[in-house]
Amino acid sequence: MDAERPDEPIIDEAALDAAAAKESFTGVVTVDVGDERRFVRTDGFAHRALRVPHAPSTRIAIASGGKTFTALAVLRLVEQGILALDTRARSILGTDLPLIDDTVTIEQLLTHTSGIGDYIDEEADWDAADYVLPVAVHLLGETEAFVPVVDGYPQAFAPGSRFTYCNGGFIVLAIIAERASGREYHDLVEEEVCARAGLEKTSFLRSDELPADAALGYLFDEGDRTNVLHLPVRGNGDGGIYSTADDLHTFWRALTAGRIINPDTLAQMTEPRHDVPEERKRYGMGLWLGRTGPQLIMEGYDAGVSFRSTHNPQTGTTVSVLGNSSEGAWPVVFALADTA
Repeated sequence: MDAERPDEPIIDEAALDAAAAKESFTGVVTVDVGDERRFVRTDGFAHRALRVPHAPSTRIAIASGGKTFTALAVLRLVEQGILALDTRARSILGTDLPLIDDTVTIEQLLTHTSGIGDYIDEEADWDAADYVLPVAVHLLGETEAFVPVVDGYPQAFAPGSRFTYCNGGFIVLAIIAERASGREYHDLVEEEVCARAGLEKTSFLRSDELPADAALGYLFDEGDRTNVLHLPVRGNGDGGIYSTADDLHTFWRALTAGRIINPDTLAQMTEPRHDVPEERKRYGMGLWLGRTGPQLIMEGYDAGVSFRSTHNPQTGTTVSVLGNSSEGAWPVVFALADTA
């Protein structure tokens, strides 16, 4: 790389080597600036047993990174007049999910301020090998199948009174988006977000029929045990879409250029709503934000997934770390924290 270029991302490759070794990183790391890829690194295998190496084009699940895609699909419906940020969830849910407060709005679900009870306890002790879903994972291929999964959890606090990260809120958003639009949730995301952004390899894949270019998700830094019995067979509103390092940079550039949602809607989405000190970040609507800077952040952590993609719209720089193991990406993410 040309050291004289003033906008060249500074990467300490020795520190990156050490970070990758710490949790046996397996996955893809890329740094893109504008139209140029400035750095790429692949470690480990997309399929360990068959020793299939990673490539920059490997499709890897991004866990909760998919919440941003859900948010954008919902915001597209807002732009189309099908929903509004102040639409009450109850107006779409009817008598379903009766423990959700009648005053909960779309905006509160998008900003993690709805106070609804969560079907996954983010504060509980969690291990990659835990089976956290209350139903067989093969049943969770369609959005409506999640209705009984997120039912029965009492309201945790008054709507709008505080920020608490809530996976169930984004499942509820997917249910609402599907019912309000009359379009299947996965189709809605792929048509209103992925297609508009020009993403070629980003989609909801079933874990029981992955294509050759998709990585398996491994529970541990060694061994062949995958996450296929630990996550829904197909991702939904709270995460699980597959993407690539190439598509992620394309996504960020399309988003900031107004090709997915219009600039006014983007300004609302990226407005800092909450400071989240324990995460060293802020939160907008379906999107993490840098603690003090302009960075836009998607992040995901799940059984067999560790992921972060950060974009600085001022410099056009995207730093993406896609890991196909539960813990492997995090030391690498932290080693690159100041790059974007």
